[in-house]
Amino acid sequence: MGYAPVNGLRMYYEIHGPNGSDHPPLVLLHGALSATETSFGALLPALAKDRPVIAVEQQAHGRTADIDRPLRDVQMAADTAGLLDQLRIRRADLMGYHMGAGIAVQVAHSRPDLVRKLVLISLVTQPEGFQEGVREALALITPDLLEGSPFAEEFARLAPDPTAWPRTVERVKEWDAHFVPTPPEVLRGIQAPAMVVAGDADIVRPEHTAELYGLLGGEMADRRGELPRSRMCVVPGASHASVVARTDVLLPVIPPFLDAPV
Repeated sequence: MGYAPVNGLRMYYEIHGPNGSDHPPLVLLHGALSATETSFGALLPALAKDRPVIAVEQQAHGRTADIDRPLRDVQMAADTAGLLDQLRIRRADLMGYHMGAGIAVQVAHSRPDLVRKLVLISLVTQPEGFQEGVREALALITPDLLEGSPFAEEFARLAPDPTAWPRTVERVKEWDAHFVPTPPEVLRGIQAPAMVVAGDADIVRPEHTAELYGLLGGEMADRRGELPRSRMCVVPGASHASVVARTDVLLPVIPPFLDAPV
């Protein structure tokens, strides 16, 4: 556990798992209004049994304090890459949840040298990829509405300034209001194999998840039965909040995907 100075941030990270593992590091990138525990608390212990896992907390989230700049995927990707450079991580697998998935895509686009494989949970790259009404609902969220939620409680417990929660909520609302679509050609250009994951009752339209799978290299198996480099996993009976807790579905598919040869 520690902090690293990155692009004006005092960025928090923690490392789990065995020393000397043959597996490449797995970097966890949490969702908006969340931090490591609320995004990956269910998955992290099992993932770290046989591989190093680096959990990163972004600006204004978890133990990383806010600074005077807006939240943008491109900037958070630069922060993440800068942290990995400081840790002397030459190549890693990235697993992101919603906001974190967008960050992972940007790292893979801007720093392909760093990224071996991607696990992208609840990724949305176009405004029409959201279910109807989702973004309108987010615009109406207030700190009072989130009082008592796991996200607010996690922030109060971990943040350098627990009174900054209203500011983080406004940061996230402003981030969503300035949503920047990812062009299809950027996704097609990503060479890292990707597993695209979403719940069947997620905030992401299932059609969008299927489209992302195709853009990231998913296709029909060839005549010899050879599978494409990427994978798709739709978790049955899972909402946006619960998809990352479905260890019964995710643990049988994510580690084998990561462990397969590139």
